[in-house]
Amino acid sequence: MALLDWVVLLLTLLFIVIYGSIKTKGSKDVKDFIKGGNEAQWWTIGLSVMATQASAITFLSTPGQAFHSGMGFVQFYFGLPVAMIIICLVFIPIYHKLKVYTAYEYLEGRFDLKTRTLAAILFLIQRGLAAGITIFAPAIILSAVLGWDLLTLNLIIGVLVIIYTVSGGTKAVSVTQKQQMAIIFIGMFAAFFIILSYLPQDITFSKALKIAGASGKMEVLDFSFDLNNRYTIWTGFLGGTFLMLSYFGTDQSQVQRYLSGKSVRESQLGLLFNGFLKVPMQFFILLVGVMVFVFYQFNSSPLNFNPAATSAVMNSPYAEAYSLLDKDHKEIESEKKAAQMYFAQHPEDQDAIDKIRDLNSRETAQREAARELITKADSTLEVNDKDYVFIHFILHNLPRGLIGLLLAVILSAAMSSTASELNALAATTTMDLYKRNESSGRNEMHYVHATKWFTLGWGILAILVASIADLFDNLIQLVNIIGSIFYGNILGIFLLAFFVKMVKGNAVFRAAILTQLIIISIFFLDVLPYLWLNLLGCVMVMVFAVIFQKLGKNK
Repeated sequence: MALLDWVVLLLTLLFIVIYGSIKTKGSKDVKDFIKGGNEAQWWTIGLSVMATQASAITFLSTPGQAFHSGMGFVQFYFGLPVAMIIICLVFIPIYHKLKVYTAYEYLEGRFDLKTRTLAAILFLIQRGLAAGITIFAPAIILSAVLGWDLLTLNLIIGVLVIIYTVSGGTKAVSVTQKQQMAIIFIGMFAAFFIILSYLPQDITFSKALKIAGASGKMEVLDFSFDLNNRYTIWTGFLGGTFLMLSYFGTDQSQVQRYLSGKSVRESQLGLLFNGFLKVPMQFFILLVGVMVFVFYQFNSSPLNFNPAATSAVMNSPYAEAYSLLDKDHKEIESEKKAAQMYFAQHPEDQDAIDKIRDLNSRETAQREAARELITKADSTLEVNDKDYVFIHFILHNLPRGLIGLLLAVILSAAMSSTASELNALAATTTMDLYKRNESSGRNEMHYVHATKWFTLGWGILAILVASIADLFDNLIQLVNIIGSIFYGNILGIFLLAFFVKMVKGNAVFRAAILTQLIIISIFFLDVLPYLWLNLLGCVMVMVFAVIFQKLGKNK
């Protein structure tokens, strides 16, 4: 990184932290600190909701996902607009009418204290783990850039977020997220157009799309019913809708964003804004990854994008074998470049398409052989390199200044999502556990200070989780997997509360515990793709609760 990149990166991050701390310092009561004084307008809510979901993992992993697997991952978001409409019609009016601080407050009035407490604890477990991962993701990036150890980076990122989140609460999170989303949009559009400018002169955008299509990267829709396929139309609309309903309707990190709205209408408009902009945004980020793939059809790429893995194998007894693989890899790249140039001029030539696919298959086999050698050299190293693809492109190809901006994009996304999570974790701990179970009455400022201390505590825990985390297939999938294990159960509890009036607290509490145990077992047995766990968990807790309620009545 050049000096200009450091200046751009540091000034961007310092601006966010200082601006968020100064702009929102001094909350006079709990409502001001947790709900931002109910002053947020719809565009602030929409951007804040979007920034909360769009963590660094989105900008780190999604392009790598597209590089390896194509555009199919966008199907994961197809259920989002449907979920937003349902939440606007059902969830938001109820939350605002009851003037709740957290989503789980409602459950005590509808069921009982133990059901409220259970739902809050399930949220705290899964969101506490996810907060650590959102810190860990950008730490990987800077570790590759600077060569610093991950522990130091986890501490730096975590502390930066804690400073302004503790200082200003929900308002600080919302205010800084508007700045962060502006940086994110500018950086990603700049990267996209620069990638296009780097393609050979004869390769226009339309030809680049055809090149990607010939390699199977533009297959957006999959109508198959194959349960081994994680991303299809059906998992997107069914599993994805239930996941998004759970996340945006019952996850306090999102609920807190629209509870800060000036009115029901402002909150609804903010969610609809997010719902209909999010899918195009994710499509665009995946398209950036596909364009990176096209770029590497005409430029050399490493056998494995993880620099630590390459370094380890080259300093092991397997260095010679790896070098031979790399030599073959370069020969295939040379053949592929010629084949792609020919195909760009003759896109209807089936023989050209077949040749490209054959070369891609050979390259995939080489990359797999490289992973095996890396594992033999050091079994503790992560051979999956999806999360390193985009950062490798940034560091080795973008001009000075823009590298710093793109790193600022990823770190801004990390800070925005982590701040939302810490803010929500602290609010839930204060309102659903501490205040609700604390016998002696305290003044408002006591609970403001308690929320700040809980923010600090959850921040420290998130840093600890980040320090022991490791790459898991793909970081963006890991966050969604953690959510899918818990979200369906929580959503089912809320749907019972809204629509099934015959069911009472004891039945729901037992059903939720049983469902959670079964879902965790199904996940570890790898019976279903993880997105289906959202639908299954929701249906199971509702069915079990109705059965337990009827059995209780019969007794």
